[in-house]
Amino acid sequence: MDPSSTFALFGSSATAMVSALVFLSTGTLAFAIMLGVRSREAVRRRAARVNIDDDAPAGRRSLRYSSARAAQKLVDYANKHYSSSDSNDAKMLRQRLLQAGIYNPHAAAYFFLARGGVAFVLGLTAFLVLPMLGFVKVSYWLFVMSAGVLGYLAPSFYLDHLIKKKRLEHQAGFPDFMDLLVVCADAGLSMEASLDRVGRELALSYPSLAANIHMANLEIRAGRTMTEALEHLGDRLGLDEARSFATLIQQSDELGSSIGDALRVYSEDMRHKRLSRAEEKAYSLPAKLAVPMMVCIFPVLFVVILCPVIVRLATGNW
Repeated sequence: MDPSSTFALFGSSATAMVSALVFLSTGTLAFAIMLGVRSREAVRRRAARVNIDDDAPAGRRSLRYSSARAAQKLVDYANKHYSSSDSNDAKMLRQRLLQAGIYNPHAAAYFFLARGGVAFVLGLTAFLVLPMLGFVKVSYWLFVMSAGVLGYLAPSFYLDHLIKKKRLEHQAGFPDFMDLLVVCADAGLSMEASLDRVGRELALSYPSLAANIHMANLEIRAGRTMTEALEHLGDRLGLDEARSFATLIQQSDELGSSIGDALRVYSEDMRHKRLSRAEEKAYSLPAKLAVPMMVCIFPVLFVVILCPVIVRLATGNW
């Protein structure tokens, strides 16, 4: 075929193909340049935000950032002066916090901060609200001081409530703990394995007791002796039964007697104590019901019985 005829046949389509290839290459290059510019702009904005949050001068920091820094300094100061103190009051407070189930190492500092904060808030509230209620000057300041004292004591009352709640849970679950220990001892498990197994079994029924048992297991794995770990367990639980249990294990280990027999006897004693507490509550129920009956039921009975007599006396209809 003649070349001139071939060019004449494909000339127009070849020109269109070259134009399309030039357009595609130009568009691809422009799209790549746009992506690069956008990526650099995004990186620059993120870097600017990081510099503003971390390295900006104090005048450019936000109020939220300054408030967080001030609160952190206050917490650090309280931790320095309260959490690390070795005085008897600080040790007693940390012991109470452990018995309440608060294991944060800085809980003592937070407790004192809560005391001051609640006292200030209640005192300020009384200072602003009492004039609206029309209190005179003497009683006004008396109520303001009382509100401040109440706010200062409120965290301690709440802590006592938590301790009482945890102690009731521990007291209710300790006989079950002893029964499961007896079962594990009869099955041939060691004391460490028995504590680990019983702690996992009690996790759903008594979570606080299970958490304290797990902490005792961790202390044993960290190198403490069984006696020390059980003594610390008794201090955290706040139960005389737990402290007696630690003494029982120590004496059994020192004298070489059977731990299984000692656990069985102590478990029966725990069951008897729980039954005695239930009977004591049942026997005290009539005395507790006497006051509600006198206040709520007897006046109604008197009204029902005497109302017809009073009506007849008033109307003279006998």
